[in-house]
Amino acid sequence: MIVPPPRGPAGPATHTADTDTDTAPASEPAADSAAWDGADPYAHALRSGGGPLFLRRHDGWLLPLEVERWCGVPDGADVTVLRRCTGPVLDIGCGPGRLVAALAELGRPALGIDVSTEAVEHARSRGAAALRRSVFEPLPGEGRWGTALLIDGNVGIGGDPAALLGRAAALLRPLGRLVVEAAAADDVDERLQVHVTDGARGHRGALLPDRARHGPPFPWARVGLPALLRYAAAGRWREEDRWTAGGRRFAALRAPARTPRTAPR
Repeated sequence: MIVPPPRGPAGPATHTADTDTDTAPASEPAADSAAWDGADPYAHALRSGGGPLFLRRHDGWLLPLEVERWCGVPDGADVTVLRRCTGPVLDIGCGPGRLVAALAELGRPALGIDVSTEAVEHARSRGAAALRRSVFEPLPGEGRWGTALLIDGNVGIGGDPAALLGRAAALLRPLGRLVVEAAAADDVDERLQVHVTDGARGHRGALLPDRARHGPPFPWARVGLPALLRYAAAGRWREEDRWTAGGRRFAALRAPARTPRTAPR
């Protein structure tokens, strides 16, 4: 998903990772939870399996969201991500669940989390284990996930990449793997206030934002590969690999080793 989650029952029995939830909540808020869950255009797009759908900035700038791809089966670029998944997998912002469902079909323990009720229901309908929850809320198996995924632009969740990478490190086991999809190959590093919109169009195709359905504003970030790797280095992540597939850019990062200061109590 580009996209993302609060509380809900556990997903289907295909998830075999630890399910304890007694971990203290992270300090960063899930500022976009209500925005995604209240974004009717997003829910409508998932139900219909297609867009148009955008993230819209206050000045009218639009970022297209690839709903058709999210609702489809994993493509060749997704396969390069799935091949790098080891141990139990946490898909952060799983959307309609194509990656978690694919892992389940392979017999791999995996859980998706998303702030959208519609996305979680869609993921579960595909046989994926999914929870309606923010990455910044308490989650099952904290500190024991083998791989975490931030795909489809989800490194933008919360509008603070450094905080998101820090949270991912806390979720992974020591030296666990994070697979991240960057927003661009160039050095993009933007903080945005956006909302989800269906970008209603007039009879000549002109966008008519005043007629579009849209959700409330929330913080987001766009991070290119160079900026992503800077954030990773500052957080003591080790770059393991980087690659391009299907015009999309990815990096695999190794989480910091656990220290007495960072070890869960």
